Amino acid sequence: MRRLIPVTDETAARDSGGGPDTAGRAGAEGADREWGLEELAAAYAYPSGSGPAGPEPWLRANMVSTLDGAAQHDGRSQPISSAADMRIFGTLRALADAVVVGAETVRQEGYRPARAREDFAALREAAGQGPAPAIAVVSASLDLDFSLPLFTSPLVPTLVLTGAAAAPDRIAAAEKAGAQVVIAGDGMGVDPARAVRALADRGLYRLLTEGGPRLLGQFVAAGVLDELCLTVSPMLTAGDAQRIAGGPPVAVPRRFELTSLLEEAGFLFSRYRRT
Repeated sequence: MRRLIPVTDETAARDSGGGPDTAGRAGAEGADREWGLEELAAAYAYPSGSGPAGPEPWLRANMVSTLDGAAQHDGRSQPISSAADMRIFGTLRALADAVVVGAETVRQEGYRPARAREDFAALREAAGQGPAPAIAVVSASLDLDFSLPLFTSPLVPTLVLTGAAAAPDRIAAAEKAGAQVVIAGDGMGVDPARAVRALADRGLYRLLTEGGPRLLGQFVAAGVLDELCLTVSPMLTAGDAQRIAGGPPVAVPRRFELTSLLEEAGFLFSRYRRT
């Protein structure tokens, strides 16, 4: 993996073909090598204003897309991913207080509870975080299999975000399985801004959403997405797969700023922040 943006003294020296000392300094930034988890954690650190030191929630999304815009292949993201993409996937989870995900993605991707990772234990402890992020499932219908380990045996209780009009028997089933139900909407569905605030009210400020496309589209439309971590996969799939965000278009396109770009084996790993 190598850093392309931002351009530092090291990357500039590499590209200009500097001498031996310069090349040595360039090794950490510019050489095409596998980055360690500490390096990835530093590269993807949340802003200092998100978390107990400055309690403003920060919602980032992590998505993957092919060159022709497909967010999935055969209904799943794994076929268009890579080993480096999965390392970043794991790092982003390890940095988050909560992972917010739509019910359909839970079903399609076979979600399991987040696990504690020894490599990140000290980092999470220093940040005042628990051993693993909570999984927060967004669902209007609560049409979920509450017998799955995601609900019955997580390290951290799974949250289910739904609306006030959700079926009482489904709420009872979720709670019986061990999930914590969070009301974040007045009707059947979830209001994206209320969902973010409800999680922050529980001390969960560093938020990560992994989609799916419909949920990400709702966050975009509501104007609550702060950051997009997008992997561009060097693949073409054609077909009619979903884009990374779906739903009705916004009235005015949301403008984001490119803040970081990494590359490995033709995969591009970008970070965009809301301007």
